[in-house]
Amino acid sequence: MSIDAPARARAVAPAGSMFATAMGQDFARLHPMLQRRFGVGLAGGYACIGRGTMSRIVRGPWWTIPFLQIGRFRSILVPEVGLDVPFTIENYPYRDPYGRETVTFVREFRMPRARRRFDATMILDAERQRIVDYLGTHQHLAVDLELSAEPDGSLLLVSGAQRFYEGPLAFRFPMLFSGRAELRESYDDEAQVFRISLRVRSRVFGLLFGYDGEFRCEFVETSDAPAHTKPVRHEARA
Repeated sequence: MSIDAPARARAVAPAGSMFATAMGQDFARLHPMLQRRFGVGLAGGYACIGRGTMSRIVRGPWWTIPFLQIGRFRSILVPEVGLDVPFTIENYPYRDPYGRETVTFVREFRMPRARRRFDATMILDAERQRIVDYLGTHQHLAVDLELSAEPDGSLLLVSGAQRFYEGPLAFRFPMLFSGRAELRESYDDEAQVFRISLRVRSRVFGLLFGYDGEFRCEFVETSDAPAHTKPVRHEARA
């Protein structure tokens, strides 16, 4: 069942979402629509499905393409650039095989020649009270996230330490060679749209990937995520 636009404008997140827990009192400083959007969780019983347009998708110089192409095979980042690209983002809550509450962040970009996905699943590391973002279809890369509310009620997300997991292999990426993501998301009351801007930069290589866009959301009742939004494998280590 969808929640209509007037209800969305008034609604805020129910207590208990992982994002509210991680942000603490700062969560209440977010715009009410952002509270609703990041209130997705098992306690809330709903998903957030966004549909809109990326006004532009950008990447770094030509020599960053091999890095982006490697990521493409696991639905991490996008190697192409584009203007006015239709996209969707699906945020569904579910409980993973390890009993952890998880929220999907599955983005699909309808590029002129192909559809590209940028997949992620997020959990709350209960011990550290921090959101961990697993990137890609196989959760090989775990990234710590810092979330904060800006003075205008927008959300600022900055990535931190990154860890690679595959079988017995586990190591931490040196930040000198890692991409650092900075994402801002806001709500435009006049246009009644969410606005989003992402940049992923490396200290060594500079800009790797980014996008700017806007979208509208539909909130639907659910207690699980559809199969196409879940990763192929789940990683126990955070």
